[in-house]
Amino acid sequence: VKRDVQTPFVVELEVLDGHEPATQRLLGRAVHERDFLAPGVRREPVRAGRVRATLFLPPEPGPFPGIVDILGAGGGLLEYRASLLAGKGFAVMALAYYNYEDLPKSMENLHLEYFEEAVNYLLNHPQVKGPGVGLLGISKGGELCLSMASFLKGITAAVIINGSVARVGGNLHYKGEILPPVGLNQNRVKITKDGFVDIVEVLNSPLEGPDQKSFIPVERAECPFLFLVGQDDHNWKSEFYANEASKRLQAHGKAKPQVICYPGTGHYIEPPYFPLCPASLHTLVGTPVIWGGEPRAHARAQVDAWQQLQTFFHKHLSGEKGTIPAKL
Repeated sequence: VKRDVQTPFVVELEVLDGHEPATQRLLGRAVHERDFLAPGVRREPVRAGRVRATLFLPPEPGPFPGIVDILGAGGGLLEYRASLLAGKGFAVMALAYYNYEDLPKSMENLHLEYFEEAVNYLLNHPQVKGPGVGLLGISKGGELCLSMASFLKGITAAVIINGSVARVGGNLHYKGEILPPVGLNQNRVKITKDGFVDIVEVLNSPLEGPDQKSFIPVERAECPFLFLVGQDDHNWKSEFYANEASKRLQAHGKAKPQVICYPGTGHYIEPPYFPLCPASLHTLVGTPVIWGGEPRAHARAQVDAWQQLQTFFHKHLSGEKGTIPAKL
């Protein structure tokens, strides 16, 4: 993951003659640089009240449609997606929510009032047009965006990438309400032939027994949703969650959300041309787990998903398509 978006991501490519180390002969070498900041995109650190974030603004005169960008359970402040999206005509806030500066060190108890403060900051920014903002979240960030859209005001559109429809890993608080976490059963952990942990079956169903209380009340939401789903997601059952959210919304008279499923695609659907991460250390599990995905299918899904979410936000946030050429 690129942590400093102010410098290009440098990839060195080499073509070798043969595969044996002792006989390899270098045939050619090239250096490829990928910029995360389109020309003129502005980067503004945000330290306002409790909010810890970075705001990226397009170079043209504003105001712009605003988006809050929330990533997964790794914590900290990651800016790569927000910086790229700002080059497409949006004011994008990369929001940290734990394990960063003076924010909580864990996700055991999160309070939506913090996220509400971030939404209000963005809405009150002179370079952001209302009447609401968009939400973009992946994995744990997708779950949080689904919760924000369900409880908070000022949300006009939400894109959920492989997010859970149930609260996971601790209580979520908002104005006296508590959303408890869905239960889990570690006996359902599997070990792959390569020695990695597969946790896709670990979480209980939020449709059964006491775990129903963990289901995010999506029927309260007043905004349209786009669910982007990797059908080979091994972190959790993203396709099932998206479909259950759709059923619940429609059962309460809400519009049917857009659900796009990508075969052969794993958990981390990133911007285009990011390499597939098939397995890595899971922050909460504490051991390497598999995320799923087949390289070719996953790469194609990332290209399409990036276009789909931009089209969705342009439509529902009344933004105009940016014309800045991007290298990524």
